[in-house]
Amino acid sequence: MRIQSATEPGTPGLPNEDYTAVATPASGAGGVLVLLDGVTAPPEPAGCRHSVAWFSSRLGGALLELLGSRSEMTPASCLAEAIRRTADAHRETCDLSHRRTPQATVVCARWTAETVEYLVLSDSVLLIEDQENGLHAVLDTRLADLRPAAARLPRGERAAFVEGLRNAPGGFYTAAADPAVAELAVTGSSPRARVRSLVALSDGLGRWVDTFGLGDWADLFQVLVAQGPQAVINQVRAAELADPAGTTHPRGKAHDDASVVLAEL
Repeated sequence: MRIQSATEPGTPGLPNEDYTAVATPASGAGGVLVLLDGVTAPPEPAGCRHSVAWFSSRLGGALLELLGSRSEMTPASCLAEAIRRTADAHRETCDLSHRRTPQATVVCARWTAETVEYLVLSDSVLLIEDQENGLHAVLDTRLADLRPAAARLPRGERAAFVEGLRNAPGGFYTAAADPAVAELAVTGSSPRARVRSLVALSDGLGRWVDTFGLGDWADLFQVLVAQGPQAVINQVRAAELADPAGTTHPRGKAHDDASVVLAEL
């Protein structure tokens, strides 16, 4: 087994709101991978005294521990319990009902000698290299599915339209304070013998494909394996710097936190 990772804040000097972690048991027969992308808070108060980075670390740490120690729980059950624990940690001091209470996208995977289980919630991505079926991208497309409708609205109304569908029926979901959202994640499993590699990446790294069009997911995977995670982050940064105003490649912010974990099983 070989594991490589890299992470970089979108803006030097500001907190990196992504969280990545990998744990392997002493036996070496399995492991756990967790990647969270914290949702940057708006300028106005969001009803919470804690930062998004605090939330990502707290939720990510709880999820890592549960996935690694509670084999009888599914990844969705582990995420629900991690959300519950994190909410309890600041329920008495913060308004967790606020639509923009700290929250994050989630990718996680757990493997044993027999099985690989996985979960994706919102727009971070999991790539699975399957020796029978090639590379498979596990995507939660609900946020992307809203963009065509948003694009038909006047520019000044698009953000409010999408924001109104955050963690709402017919919209898209992130891990915030409601454990029930875990059951809405994209989940699945594969026989361990078929899985060669796993790649988890935040949407700041996924820009390589879906914003800048430098290739498809298979191309991104090949660059990761051949050149390493930092090389892909560097390519994203170069593309961002070449189009700082988002004229050619429209995006919500010029630079974003970018994280990737490559686990070759």
